[in-house]
Amino acid sequence: MYKVIGKSHALIDGADKVTGRQIFGSDYSIDGMLYGAVLRSPLPHARIKNIETAVAKALPGVRAVITGKDVEKPLYSVAGVKKVDEQILADDKVRYVGDEIALVAADTLDAA
Repeated sequence: MYKVIGKSHALIDGADKVTGRQIFGSDYSIDGMLYGAVLRSPLPHARIKNIETAVAKALPGVRAVITGKDVEKPLYSVAGVKKVDEQILADDKVRYVGDEIALVAADTLDAA
C-alpha cells in the first residue's frame, strides 16, 4: 500500500549533479551576451551622499551603470505584505548589509 510514502528516493538529477554532468544556466554563453554585477552595501545603515559612476562607465567593456537615481521609484512589497515600501535600488540610504546600490552590465564578468 505505501510504496512511496515514508521511503527514501533518489533525486532525478542527483547523479548528474554529483558527477558534474548537470548543466546549469550559468554554463551557457551566447555571442553578445552581457554579464551583470550588483554593488551591495557593506554597511547596515548609511546615507548615500553620492555615487560616482564616471570611472566605472569609462572602463573597457562596461555597457551600463545604473544607480537608484537612474530608475523610477515604483514601490513593491515582498511575500504578500500589504505595505508597499521596497525599492529596486537604494537611492538615499541603505538599510541593511547587502542592500542593492548599483547595477553594472558589461561584456565580461571581470569587467562587470
